Amino acid sequence: MPKVTTIAELRLFQSQNRMHRSWGLVPTMGSLHEGHLRLIAQAVEENRVTFVTIFVNPTQFDNKMDLDNYPSSIDTDLQKIQAIDPNICVFVPSVETIYPDGAAVKKYDLQGLDKPMEGLHRPGHFDGVATVVERLFTLIQPDVAYFGQKDFQQLQIVSLLAQPMGIRICSSSTVREQNGLAMSSRNRRLTPERREEAKLIYELLQWTKSNFSSHAIDDLKEMVVQKLSKTPAFELDYFEIAAEHNLQTANSKKDGVSYRAFIAVVVDDIRLIDNMSLN
Repeated sequence: MPKVTTIAELRLFQSQNRMHRSWGLVPTMGSLHEGHLRLIAQAVEENRVTFVTIFVNPTQFDNKMDLDNYPSSIDTDLQKIQAIDPNICVFVPSVETIYPDGAAVKKYDLQGLDKPMEGLHRPGHFDGVATVVERLFTLIQPDVAYFGQKDFQQLQIVSLLAQPMGIRICSSSTVREQNGLAMSSRNRRLTPERREEAKLIYELLQWTKSNFSSHAIDDLKEMVVQKLSKTPAFELDYFEIAAEHNLQTANSKKDGVSYRAFIAVVVDDIRLIDNMSLN
């Protein structure tokens, strides 16, 4: 399996595969789970050449402790990727390779998509995401890039970035654990007890979906807050219902608009996010 760590090695691989279009890209921060692997398998099925990046991006962490504690399992990750297809090119760059002039964050006009929810609770987060995504898109020049819907706000922002670069974004549904908890690299930091309790996040989203047509939005939000407050170990960062196309918080329902519920919960200093389409 080609593993490259420098831009020179990446360029050599690309030059050897120039005639094999199209190119698919799956950007990851490593610690791969089944959600990542399904995206990679889809990319392999749909493209002649597939690139997977493993890079823990420092510019998108507003909490240094979260960055320091982010799980890493590079050898296991490489084995999982090779099991899908030994011809996948895995790009594992250093921070210096991605940010040769220092890990500075660029400022972007993200048309308001970065302001609510994650943006409100993690200032500057999406500028950091956009900085690294633009850098990876520029280096790899894929025809299509693959992202999961668990980070739906990020997905919308990446789609906005990709448009002027002529890159198609392909999204896939959130992959869940057996109890409904959205798969995330952070889940492995949960104790078995907390991991089981965290199914409540999925249950709250399901409850919201089931009651969306019969309840006012403000009532739904109030009831979710009340239900979550019965589990003291879970601290609610936010629960919002927003329009999918612009992510603006909704106070009432309008015909022809697709809505989605978004939630972020902190348990034992581990931040878990999820979302679900409502109509």
